[in-house]
Amino acid sequence: MDLLNQPKLGSQETETAHLFSPLTIRGITFKNRIMVSPMCMYSSEDGFANDWHLVHLGSRAVGGAGLVITEATAVEPRGRISPQDLGIWDDRHIEKLGQVARFIKEQGAVPGMQLAHAGRKAGVSQPWNGGKPLSQEQGGWPSELVGPSPVAFAEEYYTPQELSKAEIGEITRAFVKGAQRAIQAGFEVLEIHGAHGYLLNEFLSPASNHRSDEYGGSLENRARFLLEVVHAIREVIPAELPLFVRLSVTDWLPENELRFTPDDSVALSKLLAKAGVDLIDSSSGGVSPNQQIKLGPGYQVPFAEQIKQEAPILTAAVGLIYEPEQADRIIRTGQADMVALARELLRDPYWPNHAAKSLGFDIRWPVQYERAKR
Repeated sequence: MDLLNQPKLGSQETETAHLFSPLTIRGITFKNRIMVSPMCMYSSEDGFANDWHLVHLGSRAVGGAGLVITEATAVEPRGRISPQDLGIWDDRHIEKLGQVARFIKEQGAVPGMQLAHAGRKAGVSQPWNGGKPLSQEQGGWPSELVGPSPVAFAEEYYTPQELSKAEIGEITRAFVKGAQRAIQAGFEVLEIHGAHGYLLNEFLSPASNHRSDEYGGSLENRARFLLEVVHAIREVIPAELPLFVRLSVTDWLPENELRFTPDDSVALSKLLAKAGVDLIDSSSGGVSPNQQIKLGPGYQVPFAEQIKQEAPILTAAVGLIYEPEQADRIIRTGQADMVALARELLRDPYWPNHAAKSLGFDIRWPVQYERAKR
């Protein structure tokens, strides 16, 4: 097998790796293990990026992160979480996204894009406007919602149309075209969104997938759609560029309910590694309103650790990671290969620079900011 088709660590092995050691995956080297987790800004119009995205994502690159990933970027209009979501379904989206990617790269960070489809959870209002399903009159698209089965996410949500096999193929092609546009715009990492109760996650979980054809039933069947997307994208993007998948490693549902489990995620991760995926971004939940999440600092880190130990693939840990020592310990002890931060980077875009100082690492700041380094 071509070495480019396998995840590779750089010169730092687990025993010596730390938060600020470089990591090489395929042909891309990340200057550190800090990843800006995809976070929806709900600030687009017709899917177009704008100056908000340039400043928001650019600030995190200036702040020292090694990898900056866009929010969930919809591969077709009906796949947006909200009408204000970022999109990559139109060639016209490329220009502004290209400006964002160039700026991120100029700061020494790697630009990444998360490709997404919201499935049955699409068409809701912005969180600060309630986050509830929108009617046609309110700007939603309830008649266009799709999913693996005609089952609504929750009582107040609209029932989606069950996707036919032909329609599944059409969405797979939309993911491929989105990936090609992202590469054209200059993004060097692609992440497929298979988490948080959105379309690909809906197929993975038996809580939402009640199909009886080759896309339902066994884990291998429920994973078929995701694997088809992975194979199709891997075929069209350069071999030297990494491909990530974000998974909801568990549904957080009781044992007596149909559910997707960490052991399922390990089995799936083995299939994804064979298909050309390089890293599992290990999140959880979102597929059912009945989930019972056990929150706490680093509560999802064990999921990343289990996959890393039991499947031949790199992982990223995410979820309530706040302190530099906490993040560094995750890398030093081999629980994960990268650490993805979300809310903490909203509070402090320069968290990586501050973390380096706290941990005793002398890293390079932007020359424009050097006067404030000491």
